Amino acid sequence: MTSSNPSLTISRRTVLGGLAASSALVMLHPFAAHAQANQAHLRIMETTDIHVHVFPYDYYADKPNDTLGLSRTASIVDAIRAEAGNSMLVDNGDFLQGNPLGDYIAYERGMKEGDKHPVITAMNVLGYDVGTLGNHEFNYGLDFMFKVLGGSGFPYVCANLTKGMLASDPKQDELFFKPYVIIEKQIRDGSGATSPIKVGFIGFVPPQIMVWDAKNLEGKAQTRDIVDAAKAWVPVMKEGGADIVIALSHSGIDGSGQSERMENASLYLAGIEGIDAIFTGHQHLVFPGPKDFDGIAGADAKKGTLMGKPAVMAGFWGSHMGLIDLLLEKDGNSWKIVDSTSEARPIYHRDENRKVVADVKDKPEVLAAIKAEHEATLAYVRRPVGKTSAPLYSYFALVADDPSVQIVSNAQTWYIKDMLKDGQYKDYPVLSAAAPFKAGGRGGAEYYTDVPTGDIAIKNVADLYLYPNTVQAVLINGAQVKNWLEMSAGMFNHIEAGAKDAALLNDGFPSYNYDVIDGVTYQIDLSQPARFDKDGKLVNPGSNRIVDLKFDGKPIDPEQKFVVATNNYRAGGGGKFPDIAGDKVIFVAPDTNRDVIVRYIVDQGTINPSADDNWSFKPLPGTTAIFETGPKARTFAAEIKGAKIEDAGEGENGFAKFRLVL
Repeated sequence: MTSSNPSLTISRRTVLGGLAASSALVMLHPFAAHAQANQAHLRIMETTDIHVHVFPYDYYADKPNDTLGLSRTASIVDAIRAEAGNSMLVDNGDFLQGNPLGDYIAYERGMKEGDKHPVITAMNVLGYDVGTLGNHEFNYGLDFMFKVLGGSGFPYVCANLTKGMLASDPKQDELFFKPYVIIEKQIRDGSGATSPIKVGFIGFVPPQIMVWDAKNLEGKAQTRDIVDAAKAWVPVMKEGGADIVIALSHSGIDGSGQSERMENASLYLAGIEGIDAIFTGHQHLVFPGPKDFDGIAGADAKKGTLMGKPAVMAGFWGSHMGLIDLLLEKDGNSWKIVDSTSEARPIYHRDENRKVVADVKDKPEVLAAIKAEHEATLAYVRRPVGKTSAPLYSYFALVADDPSVQIVSNAQTWYIKDMLKDGQYKDYPVLSAAAPFKAGGRGGAEYYTDVPTGDIAIKNVADLYLYPNTVQAVLINGAQVKNWLEMSAGMFNHIEAGAKDAALLNDGFPSYNYDVIDGVTYQIDLSQPARFDKDGKLVNPGSNRIVDLKFDGKPIDPEQKFVVATNNYRAGGGGKFPDIAGDKVIFVAPDTNRDVIVRYIVDQGTINPSADDNWSFKPLPGTTAIFETGPKARTFAAEIKGAKIEDAGEGENGFAKFRLVL
């Protein structure tokens, strides 16, 4: 068994030479095939950002999905191990939250002492060596997380999550987890002889969990900068005998320059002396790969290196298996890396008709291990809570006022008005900020909300609101309302008046930061550049994209106070919106946004989610822009009132292309 004890020898998955003879289909990696007597091949496999996607099933759409599922990724583990001389398996975090299976366990079934969480059960089937934490492990609270991790058959490491305040020296921090583990493993070299190697694994979580999950962590935990923690602990690992040091970094790749408490710090983490290879995640992208990280200095997206060191990011939801192959050479009594390759191996591809084709089948043992929980989740998500008199969809959520966002805002406004009706804020006008969570992008051409007229079930509410955020309210003035909307308008590229078929959407701006504020009316002038950059920094102070901003039919008073209903992520500073932070919070709800939506639907019985068209683009005669959305959008294009939209043919990767006539 594996252990967090650095002195324990791990030998359970030593792969003997000659496996190729047992199957004509197995092709040994070149490092395994050509290793010399003093050389050995070590393959380290990564899963990351599984988000409870064990079954290849979309619980929101209530149908199978060949683009996801740990059961699919798992099915290639045996083959991948067979290609290697020696192998290990790691998980890089964000496994605990992200779909209704996770919510069913957290909110419906619960976790008693001794219970096994289905995602941990599935991972135990595969025999991981070590894992680290992602930011979503904290969404349900520390107590829940530790109950879940108690069922794990492998250790977890995290070097930058502390109990309470930070010490003056990172090595003196009181940590929740061991910062690292050194696993001693028997490996076979090119001659067939076995000898031990000590592989050190150190883990990191984004420091921003203190903002994103303040309600669960404030007063209980603190986070340290990823690079600072690594600089302190990596030398200790080397002194402890680690031949090679592997970083498990639940942090993405950002080449904009190193900064304190950086969210996506993996590039600069790779620059630390003593780190030999790095597994990344968090961004839901693929590295190495064709385009996601082109042009970043220090990141070779073709070879798969960061600062010259092997690195990989294995997509999300089980879409890829990350592989780092190391050719090791004996140097006295220790090992050193003399060559490496990196690969993110997919579980599916798209054919010439852009249809998804599964490249692998399920591993039956994984499906069998959590079959009962899967079926219980299906019953849970199919439970009706009310009806809708019109369809709910998000295909045009980024270009026109949208019914899927409208219903969230309606519910939040209804809830906050009720919560504040007898308090000191009862006389303040209530606005509501909500964003489209499922709007294509990295999620793919089918990643949209689509609820038909009729019954609404819990699965539909979860589809409307993906995250288990809680409701909060902030008190701000009219000028800050405008800046909130100016920040949201970073969703769009700067388009010169008269341009033809310009690219409308800023691909680097996540849809969950595109807040629509209900209760006011406004237009967005795309001929103006964005006032703020993606980090909330004022870059064009003379720019005013938000025009004709009105409250109650009159120009908004910059000094008037407004209560804005939102979620804990935004109210706590998530997205780095100007002036929006914890000091503006006036109400912290005990309820999740999803629960509030369910209550609202139950209260209304039948809802009318039609958008109220409170925002639109400022007309730019003779100007057109192009955007992509799901192909099923064609069903609803004629219904869009707040924008003139034309079908513009086929896009890439299964998307449909549309033209916005400004």
